[in-house]
Amino acid sequence: MRKRYSLRRYLVGAVVARAGDEMAGPALMLAGFAVAGSSVEASSLLAGITLSAAVGGPLLGALLDRAARPGRLLAGALVLYAAGLGAILAGLGRLPFAVTVLIAAVTGLAGPALSGGWTAQLPGVVPGDRLPRANALDAMTFSAAALTGPALAGGVAEAAGAPWAVVASVMLVALALPAAWALPARSPVRPTRAREEGAAPPVRPVCPGGTGPPERSSRARPPEPSARARPPKRSARPVCPGEAAPPEHPAREREPERSARPDVVKPPGRPARERQPGRSARTRGGRGDRGTRTASMAGDLLAGVRIIVARPALARATLASTVSCVAQGMLTACVPLLGERVLGGAGRGAALLSCAAVSALLATAVLARFPRALAPGTVIWAGALVQAAALASAATGAPLVLVVAFLATGCAEGPQLAALFTVRHREAPERLRGQVFTTGASVKITGFAVGAATAGPLATRSLPAALLLAAAVAAAAAPAYFAIRADRRPYLRTEPHPTGSPGCRPTDCSDRY
Repeated sequence: MRKRYSLRRYLVGAVVARAGDEMAGPALMLAGFAVAGSSVEASSLLAGITLSAAVGGPLLGALLDRAARPGRLLAGALVLYAAGLGAILAGLGRLPFAVTVLIAAVTGLAGPALSGGWTAQLPGVVPGDRLPRANALDAMTFSAAALTGPALAGGVAEAAGAPWAVVASVMLVALALPAAWALPARSPVRPTRAREEGAAPPVRPVCPGGTGPPERSSRARPPEPSARARPPKRSARPVCPGEAAPPEHPAREREPERSARPDVVKPPGRPARERQPGRSARTRGGRGDRGTRTASMAGDLLAGVRIIVARPALARATLASTVSCVAQGMLTACVPLLGERVLGGAGRGAALLSCAAVSALLATAVLARFPRALAPGTVIWAGALVQAAALASAATGAPLVLVVAFLATGCAEGPQLAALFTVRHREAPERLRGQVFTTGASVKITGFAVGAATAGPLATRSLPAALLLAAAVAAAAAPAYFAIRADRRPYLRTEPHPTGSPGCRPTDCSDRY
């Protein structure tokens, strides 16, 4: 009997892969700065590997949703990411810098596999009643990776040189390959299109008098069959008490009547296309199937985006978290200057990121202990306001206030990420779950890169102005959340909740979970 894939194995693989990803960014910046001697070129490598995630995320998600074994595809994406990091390191100082940035952009296409692509496989690992706690534990892996990745990059670069920090990040990503390869296969049961679009389930018929749904005729005890008699087939329609049962084989009774009237002419319809010898309209692996697969892939790409936009709870969470991620990128760009001007050394800025990662880890652990204490939407918009207040206080330049500000930022970031995962798991259809996660992750990564690219030049001129701008962006995430109106229309949920409840009453489920 094959051993079940455990949550522990999932978490270990996720934290190792994400630690390698978190280590890769600072390691590339350090290696680029050591070779080029310019912070602009070093930040260009980071921007190249992050901005391309906007393209790779939706495509990777569509492929994961269509794969029978998504773990194999996820492992392949990790191999491409690790090989790309090695190619960037090999090209530094040997190839034109523009070519190296292009390699970084191609490598970044597989970046969402380490974040959203991995998290999308969580419902196949744990049952629905354990998913809220597993969501919080999965969010803790991001905080743990953010804590260990930059620290490892700085330590290895200090001890052996910046290129070896990139090598260490490649090794961490490679260590996660067995856990990704062994992820469970996708369930063969697929939801229907009506369920994916949020349509209400078909209403069961009710007998006259409102006595409840009728019983099927097959539930009645069948008569004892004789030696040669066939047992009666199940009726396709439920039969109410006192109602005559439909005939056993109505199609067979009408069949002689159709054959007895040869003069009936079939109404003209769409003319059939004549087949040429040796060719068929659609052959396996032929042009027809290739066109169908291409159209289906394009349809899946559009369907994932439509789900994010059409479902208000998912759209609100995605928009608010992306705006918050822009502010986080702006803060990250200010970290080296904060370490140099406030703490006495640019390398000490990594300690500020470690403070934020520790507090995020602790706050997410508390949320894992009480997963239903606050509604996910409340955690998302309130966390954005806490980050805004922390960034505004960091602009004062006092060392103690700066440390407290980063601790508060982490306390908001960790639960906000866990709440975002809860909303995605709840709102995303099973067939499009991977695409929803990777598309959302790619949008957030792109927002982070835009924030870092915007704040970098501004922080060089005025560090307090860059921090205040980041605070304003973080504060804008709360009104952005409420700018999308919640869907108050009553509907019946056709898929069971991740919490294990059988379904919602005709109320807005997103407000209750």
